[in-house]
Amino acid sequence: MADHFQVKRVVVAINPSASFGTTRDIGPAVVQTLRAMGHEVTSLTEPDYESLLTTARAAVRSKPDGFVVVGGDGMVNLGANLLAGTKVPLGIVPSGTGNDMARSLGLPFDDTEASVDALAEALQHPPRVVDAGLIHYLDDDGVPAERWFACSLSAGFDATVNERANLMRHPRGPSRYIIALGIELVRLKPIHYTVTLDDREFVVDANMVSIGNGISLGGGMKITPDARLDDGLLDVMIVRPLSRLNFIRIFPSVFKGTHVRHPKVSIDRARRVRIAGEGVIVYADGERIGRAPIDVELVPGALRVLAATPT
Repeated sequence: MADHFQVKRVVVAINPSASFGTTRDIGPAVVQTLRAMGHEVTSLTEPDYESLLTTARAAVRSKPDGFVVVGGDGMVNLGANLLAGTKVPLGIVPSGTGNDMARSLGLPFDDTEASVDALAEALQHPPRVVDAGLIHYLDDDGVPAERWFACSLSAGFDATVNERANLMRHPRGPSRYIIALGIELVRLKPIHYTVTLDDREFVVDANMVSIGNGISLGGGMKITPDARLDDGLLDVMIVRPLSRLNFIRIFPSVFKGTHVRHPKVSIDRARRVRIAGEGVIVYADGERIGRAPIDVELVPGALRVLAATPT
């Protein structure tokens, strides 16, 4: 902890879906701990996402010293969309299924006490400045829309797996992604993409296309293991067509990031990415965006986070 303790004004937004189950006590415990430390804490507990979004917007306008989300990557995405382009820093107490942004930031992602300690320490120091991705797309009504993401974006098979996993009630935790992947493997077939990386456009058949600002998605699948949150570039992973058997063989290596050695896997870096393809579903930070085509731009330094800067 810093030598001279500074009282901070902190807003804590708690995932509405965490009002039951094993994570229901985490949000109140975070609020209680920060108050016990002497911070001025506003707790946002709403019955649904839309209500939380409304109250959170109002809270951010008061320019607190920190806006803390308690939940998974969906809550991180909520925070990113409220805070990108502002000077209010985002704090994360991970208690979700994937917690991939916490992993990318080097935060404790499976120990609540340790994550609160890390947050309390970070409140006493200048926030870390990181990049964020901005998605331009058409919503379900065909109206142009924008959405920020902090960690990762998936388009195609990986998004289809994400969609199935999000619809599953059991099991809880990262294992649901593995089960969903197994189910979707039965239907595995290449997608015909048109991809543009900055000014270079090409057509490719692929099983997966993912964009990483951070390193992972789906609870630790290191799809873009060398991605950096502050390098001004997006890492784009493409998996060219594999048989089901070869896909199954390569899959375990994604948790170590060694899948990038496979000849069918390529990673490129770009500031701007366009993905088009018939029937392509798009997810970002585990949240459904819609369907391709999408245009993604990396905005350097768009987001401040309460996390130590890597040495």
